[in-house]
Amino acid sequence: MTHEELNLVVLAVSGIFLAGVIAVRVASRSGMPGMLLYLGIGLIIGEAGLGIRFDDAELAFNLALIAVAVLLTDGGFTTRWADLRPVALRAGLLATGGVLVSVTVAATLAVVILGLDLRTAILLSAMVSSTDAAAVFAILRRLPVKRRVRATLEGESGFNDPPTIVLVSVVASDAWAEGSIAAMIGTAVFQLVAGAIIGLIVARLGQLLLGRISLPSAGLYPLATLTIAMVAFAGAGVAGGSGLLAAYVAGIWLGNQALPHHSTTEGFTESLGWLAQIALFIMLGLLASPDQLPDAVVDALVIGSVLTFVARPISVWLCLTPFKVPWREKAFTSWAGLRGAVPIMLAMVPLTNGLPGASHMFHVTFLLVVTFTLLQGPTLPRFARRMDVTEAISPHAVAFDSSPLEGIDASLVQVTVPDGSRLGGMYADDLRLPRGAVLSMIIRGDEVLVPDRTTRLHEHDQLLMAVRTDLVERTQRRLELLHEGGALARWVSSGRNRRRLTGGE
Repeated sequence: MTHEELNLVVLAVSGIFLAGVIAVRVASRSGMPGMLLYLGIGLIIGEAGLGIRFDDAELAFNLALIAVAVLLTDGGFTTRWADLRPVALRAGLLATGGVLVSVTVAATLAVVILGLDLRTAILLSAMVSSTDAAAVFAILRRLPVKRRVRATLEGESGFNDPPTIVLVSVVASDAWAEGSIAAMIGTAVFQLVAGAIIGLIVARLGQLLLGRISLPSAGLYPLATLTIAMVAFAGAGVAGGSGLLAAYVAGIWLGNQALPHHSTTEGFTESLGWLAQIALFIMLGLLASPDQLPDAVVDALVIGSVLTFVARPISVWLCLTPFKVPWREKAFTSWAGLRGAVPIMLAMVPLTNGLPGASHMFHVTFLLVVTFTLLQGPTLPRFARRMDVTEAISPHAVAFDSSPLEGIDASLVQVTVPDGSRLGGMYADDLRLPRGAVLSMIIRGDEVLVPDRTTRLHEHDQLLMAVRTDLVERTQRRLELLHEGGALARWVSSGRNRRRLTGGE
């Protein structure tokens, strides 16, 4: 490649990504899911548009796996464990048992209505039965949906990609003809358990490493954090486990720890998440052949309708009924089962395995995702209001950032008091920080204040604290409770909670 050709390639790729960034703005103003615009960009520059031909399904699948791993890392990193923990069991049940119920119902009706063979019916149903993390995170985090409902859907979308990939991979492989059902189930369980354990171990070791080293540049911490998640992804894959589940678990663990420069890392992972999402959907759009889409219309509409209006509601009702979830939340959870990149990525598995009708399955999945995302995505805000699953927007969360202090076992923690926080108006002495944590400075506009017992906190104050390394997380939890409940938060009267958060004070 000559220097001039390289410049043209860089110019073209930059233009494509710039169009993707502009598409984000268009999508946010119009209410249309952004992924559809990215797919459209891929179709426009593809073989039927500008003539760029890309048909390497195996390369596309591998690149898509890496992109989804980045998306799951970002999704996990920005998921609050305090929100996910109360609904983790129901989210996990939806991600496993719910997917199996949806696949069973959809595959059965596909065989009866469309006359498909059992293997094709299972593959098509499995590829589109899981909700998509990229679509769910992108759309739900713009809606004021109740925390419980949002956390359930986000947890389901994060956890159900790995078991679905395992299911599709097993059915599309030689194990379909040679292996027993027990062997397939055993393989799936092993991959999921191994992925979760490896993700947790790697993330924990990474947390210890980041907390004990002082890097020369703040920009290295986000890079190190993402690298730890990718080590979990690749390590689980090498061990035969689910790399995607490892990446998601690692993201959740790291995102809920008091890591150095946490806010910087969050911005970095969000940027990479957008980059991965744009690149992923454009690449998937490139793979599609528009002239094959008309032949896929009937199958896409039938399977999509069966899944959306029959299989998904049945699975949600069965999985959530034991938890006594109100019917309105069940209805919204059922309708919010969005599909996106992962179903189209899974449709590449039959292509890479050379199965008969693989190209038709890919285009059925592609058309189904586009059609039903157009149907479900724009209607979610109105449906959420009708089902009464919205809530008032809560005050901004407290933003923390920390960095190790070189040469001593302590960190510098910076906290900004947000609008509407109950920290505003409190005396500095009322913070009652754990022993080993000291509020050393307050920056208020252009003023630098050394706080004493009579100093009141104001909104937008920046608090600088020197905190012993092992107390950083406890100090953050203390400030979060004060932010939400104020100086008279209920937990203050509990001796057990008081000792737990103040180190025996």
